[in-house]
Amino acid sequence: MVDSHRLLDLNIAAQDLAEALELFSRSTGMAVLVDRELTRGRRSVRVQGRYSARDALSRLLTGSGLMARYARSDAFTLQVAQLSDAPAPKGAGGNAGAWASDSFASALQRAVEAGLCRSELTRPGRYRAVLQLWIDRGGHIEHSRLVTTTGDLRRDEALVQSLSETWVERPAPSSLRQPVTLLLIPDSAGKRMDCRQRQGASGA
Repeated sequence: MVDSHRLLDLNIAAQDLAEALELFSRSTGMAVLVDRELTRGRRSVRVQGRYSARDALSRLLTGSGLMARYARSDAFTLQVAQLSDAPAPKGAGGNAGAWASDSFASALQRAVEAGLCRSELTRPGRYRAVLQLWIDRGGHIEHSRLVTTTGDLRRDEALVQSLSETWVERPAPSSLRQPVTLLLIPDSAGKRMDCRQRQGASGA
């Protein structure tokens, strides 16, 4: 498990946000599951110096309009920044819909990782992949498409098959834009994710 509070010497130039996040992941070991539609057209700021992974990520996202939502201490998704990040109580108005959408994003990350962890071939950590997912209102992944190959045709086929058997533990919000585009980024130094941490996630 990555210690997200340990200080690291980092030097990540200002650049396209998606590319900066990939470099950030390799440098820190943090796992990233990012909707490419969120990062499209956005840029990072330079991160140079000694920072914890969390502080560095916060600095990296400065001015992007996005913020990190941690699924666990060493993995995160991105969401549009909100003035208040506190969950809305049941039955409350305001940004309750945004909170529901964010909860679905975290549940989607857990479900995808659990699905990929079922096979040694698809276990995240040593390959990069861009995926598009179509998800029904009940949270089932109806269809998936690999946008870029992982470099291994057997893994490509196994990825699509694994995701077709995946179910998200929360219903998809009506505001969800389809398809959902996800970027899977390798862990730093080629190390694999500890899939034992995925036992709480859902798969069909």
